[in-house]
Amino acid sequence: MFLLELTYTAPLEAVDAVLEAHVGWLDEHFAAGVFLTAGRKNPRDGGVILAVAESRARIEEISAGDPFVTAGVCEYRITEFVAAKTAPALEAYRETLA
Repeated sequence: MFLLELTYTAPLEAVDAVLEAHVGWLDEHFAAGVFLTAGRKNPRDGGVILAVAESRARIEEISAGDPFVTAGVCEYRITEFVAAKTAPALEAYRETLA
């Protein structure tokens, strides 16, 4: 599982200019089953996405296609982790420690 942390690198006006495209990109990856949850940070200086994929390389590829990235308004920090404990609703994503 992956925690994607977005940090804005441009003023909010520039972020808002590509927000609609970013939301469309999010919707695409929610529909594909890659993203589990996403939202803005508070204060609004970026966002967070919880994602599942077969590899870190795939997550890096997906994040590189974010309109926020292609427009140069954010950077990603990707953290891979083993979801050894989950809420019952996320049981399908539970992993075992190696």
